Amino acid sequence: QVQLVESGGGLVQAGGPLNLSCAASGRAFSSYNMGWLRQAPGKERHFVAQVDWSASRSYYGDFVEGRFTVSRDNIKNTVYLQMNVLRPEDTAVYYCAAAPKYNRAYNVPGHYTYWGQGTQVTVSS
Repeated sequence: QVQLVESGGGLVQAGGPLNLSCAASGRAFSSYNMGWLRQAPGKERHFVAQVDWSASRSYYGDFVEGRFTVSRDNIKNTVYLQMNVLRPEDTAVYYCAAAPKYNRAYNVPGHYTYWGQGTQVTVSS
């Protein structure tokens, strides 16, 4: 079992930055690929970014276009999402999620085993 707790969400103006964190507890953090996914009202949950268990590879959704950076600290059991040049369409609940490290389907929400409760990100125009 892995428990995940996100923090750092809030209200930001378009073009501004916001940094999210996700603290993990429970089973070995480094056994999991860690992802960020988001869900806007009335829409499906979509993949945002993932950093693999060793922090050697990261993946991003096409819409990110170089604006976000995902990272992790396996000593602190924490994963981060640095977001820059935010747009109103980035408004969503952002979820931290964990997938077993052998799972290569990084952009499929259903392949993540553990989820945090989510943190709201609102970007005003």
